[in-house]
This record gives sequence, structure tokens and C-alpha cells, in this order.
Amino acid sequence: MTVVRVMLEYFHPWPNSAGFYLARERGWYRDAGLSVQLSVPDPFHGDTLEHLLQGQADLGVFPSNRLLVRRSLGQPLLGVAAINQRGLESIQTLTDSGIRRPRDLAGKRLALNPTPRGLAMVRHLVAADGGDPDAVIIVDSKVRELRPEDLAAGVADASFGGYWAWEALMDSTIAPERRVVWPVDDIGAPRYHSYLLGGQEHWLEQNPDIARTFLAVTERGFRAVADDPQSALEAYEAAIPYFPRQLLSQSLQHIAPTWLHERRWGEQREALIAPYAHWLHEHGVLADADAWRGATHNDYLAEPQA
Repeated sequence: MTVVRVMLEYFHPWPNSAGFYLARERGWYRDAGLSVQLSVPDPFHGDTLEHLLQGQADLGVFPSNRLLVRRSLGQPLLGVAAINQRGLESIQTLTDSGIRRPRDLAGKRLALNPTPRGLAMVRHLVAADGGDPDAVIIVDSKVRELRPEDLAAGVADASFGGYWAWEALMDSTIAPERRVVWPVDDIGAPRYHSYLLGGQEHWLEQNPDIARTFLAVTERGFRAVADDPQSALEAYEAAIPYFPRQLLSQSLQHIAPTWLHERRWGEQREALIAPYAHWLHEHGVLADADAWRGATHNDYLAEPQA
């Protein structure tokens, strides 16, 4: 058996990783001669991309913007498949906040992790709706995603960054009709792949057959969940028995459609990557607007199905 070390982007198992878990639980990787080890990064030592650079994983899942930033620095990392065909982030608020659209965030307290990209995204959304981005009051929530209860308690008027297919679905003491969730690409954000799968160029060049086999089986896993989201529940329960079944079920229903574009899995699309790279450059996040060139390719994916 060939060991393939795969580092996920988030704690596990969460629904965006369902294809990996289902393929492993059903023995599809094993049948292909692969022993797949799933892990998550140790934040003390950096994100998934840093772990890939240090040789602590063979393949990993990471945000597309982080790959572009590292490519602009000359780091030999490559995206080989798209996990998501759209963004997952959202703005969340409550109906009694007085915030009815992005421009209403002006003069309000918005909680987020104030990374350069996060701040740029918020400014873009407010300005695109005709508001004053300088009037938004930033509340530094660091890596914490605020709950509706936090908003109701007055910690902030709204929050940015929580996922509409995860945090927004969590149980809350706040009535559903009082909660407002806006996926950012529904309110003016540039389109982008939320997460990609990739690795070091050297590893991929040395192991092309392993990479192709792994991606073919992984595609099978993600397609199986996309066709029947509930099929992944058994795989998750086998991995972590105490995982909240209802939340997982709802999240799978929401997130599974983001894995395919015109029934194609894994395709990294220039129509999403190039404009996003230029947007990141225009907002001072990315040094090189052309860093997207050569940052991804689809050569390791299976041929499109007829």
C-alpha cells in the first residue's frame, strides 16, 4: 500500500471533507492501493501550505488566495483540483440591527479577523453597494466566529467570515426568523474557489501516477456525496461518533452543490482564479496580479465524463 498524507483545511471531519471520508470508509482508496492518512495543520507551525512546504504532508486543502500569495513569493506549490466552485464566507447579522444591505454596515460594528483580505473584502462589499467603507467600525474577533447570541448580546452588530454552509446552520437560541445570512458572492464579492487541493510541485512531479489515482478516487467520493449527501453520515459517525448528526446533515445538503461545476468535479477555472488574483492585487493583498499563471493546472484530473 502506498501511503498518501493528506492535510485538511479545518478541524475534521467537517462536511467540506466528506468526499475524502466516504472514499476511505468505503475502502475505495484501499482498493486503489492507497493508504490515506487524513490530518489537520498545527497552527503553531503554520497553515496547510506551510506544512506542505516543510514536507509534513503530500497533499493538502487550502484557500485559493493563500496559494496565490505564496506563488507570488516564488514558493513551489501547485493547485491540482478545486474543492469548492464558489466562496463559502458570509456576513451575518440580526433583523433588529438595522442592517438591511451591505451599505448599512457603515456606522455599524462589524466583527471579523482583520486580515488584509478580510478587510479588503468588507470594504469592497460596502463600497459596491454605495456605502462608505471608512465608516465601518471594525471589531477584532481574531479567529473566533461570533454566534448569533454574541450579536444579540451587543458584542458587534454583524460579523464577517463565518460559513453559510456551516456556522450559519448551527443550533442557536436566537429564533431563525431573526437571523440574517448573506453569502458574500451573492452581495457583490468576486467569484472565487473557496478551497483547492494541491501539493509541492516536486512531490507531484515525482509521483504523478499516485496523484492521479488519488484524485480519481477522491472524485468518486465527492460525487457519491453530491448525489446522496446523506450517504456520508455513516462515514462521519464511524470517524467521530459524537459528531452532531443534524448539523452535519444540513451542512452536507448546503455544501455538496459547491463541489461541482456543470457536473465536473475538481476543475480549477481560470474564470474564477484570474479575476480573483487581479482583485487581490488591486486591494493590496497580492503583490503580483499574474501570480495565478501556473499556480494551478488540471492535468492530474480524470478526463471529463461524457
